[in-house]
Amino acid sequence: MPEIETDQRDSELFSPPSNVRGMTKLDRTAFKKTVTIPVLKVRKEIVNKLMRSLKKAALQRPGIKRVIEDPEDEGSRLIMLDPYKIFTDDSFERAELGILKQLNVNPQISKYNLELTYENFKSEEILKAVLPEGQDVTSGFSRVGHIAHLNLRDHQLPFKHLIGQVMIDKNPGITSAVNKINNIDNTYRNFQMEVLSGEENMMTKVRENSYPYEFDFSKVYWNPRLSTEHSRITELLKPGDVLFDVFAGVGPFAIPVAKKNCTVFANDLNPESHKWLLHNCKLNKVDQKVKVFNLDGKDFLQGPVRKELMQQLGPLSKERKHSVHIVMNLPAKAIEFLSVFKSLLDGPPCSTELLPIVHCYSFSKDPNPAQDVQRRAGAVLGISLEACSSVHPVRNVAPNKEMLCITFRIPAAVLYKNQTPNLENHDDPPLKRQRTDK
Repeated sequence: MPEIETDQRDSELFSPPSNVRGMTKLDRTAFKKTVTIPVLKVRKEIVNKLMRSLKKAALQRPGIKRVIEDPEDEGSRLIMLDPYKIFTDDSFERAELGILKQLNVNPQISKYNLELTYENFKSEEILKAVLPEGQDVTSGFSRVGHIAHLNLRDHQLPFKHLIGQVMIDKNPGITSAVNKINNIDNTYRNFQMEVLSGEENMMTKVRENSYPYEFDFSKVYWNPRLSTEHSRITELLKPGDVLFDVFAGVGPFAIPVAKKNCTVFANDLNPESHKWLLHNCKLNKVDQKVKVFNLDGKDFLQGPVRKELMQQLGPLSKERKHSVHIVMNLPAKAIEFLSVFKSLLDGPPCSTELLPIVHCYSFSKDPNPAQDVQRRAGAVLGISLEACSSVHPVRNVAPNKEMLCITFRIPAAVLYKNQTPNLENHDDPPLKRQRTDK
């Protein structure tokens, strides 16, 4: 049998037809293409046994059967082979040739004309063929229940509806594709979005770290890329500890922590987030353990948090064995809220080990983001945090933009009135950096 032509090894073999370039309205019929691939003829009764040994050599494409009937012989089957690996009879590995010989299969390669359709191409292959040559292709997205949340760049916008439909077609369970059309609003932490394709229903259900959440994605903040961070903070708390969640959203910190038999005070300014936070607490059966507030972060800290801290850190605090944690996940502005802690409490200071531990999130574009966050947080508090804080990298948000979490114990000299902060440093030892498995 003749050898498969070398031009069939070209990387364009499994690319969609060139005439789809520039398409803005999806036409699935335009993606038909016929390619010539190698096949191996075998007796039908040994197909299953043989396929286990030819996994590396067999063709693997979406929606394509790797074994088909032989149109010329009812007793035989044709095994589709990978044209990038199998070119001639000699292309099989030694072990594969041994199995073929053992099963009395002639390793001779034949040609087969295979028709490819839209269903047989991957999303990135389709978008690479459609978008202008050399430009970035979007095939990734954040999944929020049935919603694919994209963040398209300017050059992709003329193709936005096609991109949205391709995401729905190629990802089972996705029935709606949306694109963010502005930055997160600093007041309510939500953003305007445009439905690119599919249903407009933004009411969705997600499961994160085994806990279910329900909400209207168009009206609240939710980021599936923070699930590891939610787990990391949750693991720091022990049963009986107290958590103040200043910017709680729909509950991804508050609910797992409450499930550990901790006392939780959760707040969010966004009325929609507040509504779904209450709903999700009931959904997860922790509504008796979480006290929910709908206040500005500053008012929450100066009101409910201050009142509770006065009790927690009061004269009886020496008998207390649990820790107090304050989570501030509003990376764009949380550091500014640290000023509220200055002289927040009255009376004699509690012992150092009882002082609240703050986990404050921030973005940084600095070449040394950890030092940048320490410097900015310290400047707001009027102290140096370099030797008494730890900084955990959370995720890369954009090129040269990092999200980080700075963790420190609020010094008594900052937290209590009539105390004099040491501008250079304070006496607390640095908090131990937490190990996290990535």
